[in-house]
Amino acid sequence: MRVLAMLDGTLADPDGLHIRVDDLGLTRGDGIFETILVVDGKPRELGPHLDRLERSARMLELPTPDRAAFERCAQVVIDAWTGPDEMALKIVYTRGPEFGDGTPTGYAMGVPIAEKVLRNRVAGVRAITLDRGFEPSIVASTPWLLLGAKSLSYAVNMAALRWAESHDAEEAIFVATDGSILEGPTSNVVVADGRTLRTPPPALGILRGTTQGALFRAAERAGWATKVEPLRLADLTSADGVFLASSVRKITRVRMVDGRPLPEAAELHAELSALYESEYA
Repeated sequence: MRVLAMLDGTLADPDGLHIRVDDLGLTRGDGIFETILVVDGKPRELGPHLDRLERSARMLELPTPDRAAFERCAQVVIDAWTGPDEMALKIVYTRGPEFGDGTPTGYAMGVPIAEKVLRNRVAGVRAITLDRGFEPSIVASTPWLLLGAKSLSYAVNMAALRWAESHDAEEAIFVATDGSILEGPTSNVVVADGRTLRTPPPALGILRGTTQGALFRAAERAGWATKVEPLRLADLTSADGVFLASSVRKITRVRMVDGRPLPEAAELHAELSALYESEYA
């Protein structure tokens, strides 16, 4: 089950031909995207996702995305969806064809949530740490590295997940060369210590998390403390619970890091998941 809508708001055949072979999003990964969770026809954090799309566009020096057009395009997909109660809504925006007239390419597509993601939400995941190959001190002075942009250049992220899977893990957690915890290839890291939640800061060159932000808002209303601050590997192994947050994962617990078991944290996971869901009750 897939639903495709082009940026002009028209539905299109997802098996049809729509992207030119010289589109720079295809040939060079020169574009940006967002993945939004839709539950029972309601998109979660659509505004923050579109804010992040605009921020990524500025970093790539792309034309400012037409927000109203993307909102309309997203709603067309949602209205046409007849699949499971949950879907992943993917919004894509590229620089357009290399030999075109300069018009960007934009579309939205609804797809089912992968079965392994649904399983991992319940069972938790094993993770390994992988060196991301940069020090956080370079982030501000190297904007061309696009650290913190959600670009289509996801080959490294996908390679990291394949590496994890080939080493008896379901997920990876990137670490900077100075030992700072960064993020997962497609998720944010959240650590729970007592009644405090912590996550690494975007200044380290990581993506601002929409799901992590929703969790923190709900936790604060429930009396939890939240902190956006640097983390080290020792913070993961000593925590009461470690979690990966993303649109499709929601709040997924990490039960092992680099072969080292972490606290089971089943009750804690249930509490945090309930807090997250309370944002949309």
